This record gives sequence, C-alpha cells and structure tokens, in this order.
Amino acid sequence: MAQHAILRTIQVGTPQRYAVPAAERGRERSWTPSFFRQPEPQRRWLATTHLAGNVQADPRNHGTPNQAVLVHAAALYPRWWAELGRDDIGPGGVGEHFTVDGLDEATICIGDVYDVCEARIPVAGPRYPCAKISRRWGIPALTARVAETGRTGWDCRVLREGWVEPEAPLALVNRPCPGITVATVNEVGHGRTRDAAAARELDACPLLPEWWQQLVVRRAAGAES
Repeated sequence: MAQHAILRTIQVGTPQRYAVPAAERGRERSWTPSFFRQPEPQRRWLATTHLAGNVQADPRNHGTPNQAVLVHAAALYPRWWAELGRDDIGPGGVGEHFTVDGLDEATICIGDVYDVCEARIPVAGPRYPCAKISRRWGIPALTARVAETGRTGWDCRVLREGWVEPEAPLALVNRPCPGITVATVNEVGHGRTRDAAAARELDACPLLPEWWQQLVVRRAAGAES
C-alpha cells in the first residue's frame, strides 16, 4: 500500500508529583500523573503491553492492550498554538507516545496496520480525551475542546514487538476497514452527529473496541450527551 508517514518523536513518562495550576481550583493541590512527556532521541522497545520506559499512573483506565501506544498528529500542534496562544504545547503535550507526520484522524482507519522499524501496530480506535489534558496545561476547557475538534489522537495495539526509533517511516501494510476512520468514530462518539446508520456500521466493525461500539450506539440514540 502506498500510504507512508514518519515517526517524528517518541515520548515516555513515569508517575511524578506535580503542583496543580491555579486554573484547577477546587481540585487537589497536587497530582501524580505520568502524563508529562517530552521527546527523547533514543530508540525504545515496544512490547505488546507498553513502550519501554513508560509507566501508567492510572492502570485502571489506561494501559490495556488496546492502549499500548498512543499516537498523535504532529500537524495539529500549530493549530493549538494559534488557537490557544501557547507555543509551549508541543510533541508529547497531550500525553502521546508517538508524534507522527503524514497521518491524522481523517486519514487513519480502524484496524489499519502499520510497520514501524521492527514493530507492527494496528489502530484500535480514537483516544478518549480525559481531564488530564486540561490539568496538564491549566486550561479548564481544553479537554472538551480536544473532543469537539476531534484532535484526539488514536490508540494502537502491538501485533509484533520490536525496537522503534525517531524519524523512522511508518508503512501501511493492511487496511481491513476502509472508510471507517478515527474521525468518523469521533463524530458519532462525541455526539457531533446522531447518524444511526453510521453508528450501526461502527457497532458492526469487528476491530473497533467494544467500549467504543457501545458508546457510539448510545450517543447516536441520544441516550448519552
């Protein structure tokens, strides 16, 4: 297949204690996430469960096989800079492990399989944005804005373990669900459309995680706002 992209940066994090920005009044004054991630130049071993060096602070909600690696489009960061006036939000800023050029939510399909260096990673589904994004940057509305814009990034499983390194190409080797993009799942899952036909198609997609299948059906039916 012809579609290619570049893995620009790799990020990992470990749980550390941080002060909560003033914008987070009413919450605890400190928290202990592994969300603060910065690009690192060395190669990393990508296992079926995690990227070497990364430790989840909240394994109850993160770190399933469908969330082994979180990917985000590098091209989206200039949009955040322009909209938020914050050019300090860069690769790793929304907690992703891989920041890539050449791909985004509109061009990635559920089940897409990519080779990157020695590893092979299939796309599981969109990342569901959580409150950590707002807390990280002290911008209360940021998590909601990520959902509204569909700039969520996407989670991947690991089909084949191996070493990965920055500036490596990603090559699309299989597309079992053409037309079922991450953007489409976001549109229904975040309630921007209540297209029942689209929801049924997503619900029937065998490669979309069950959690997302259930959510898109509820949202399309108006059962969850």
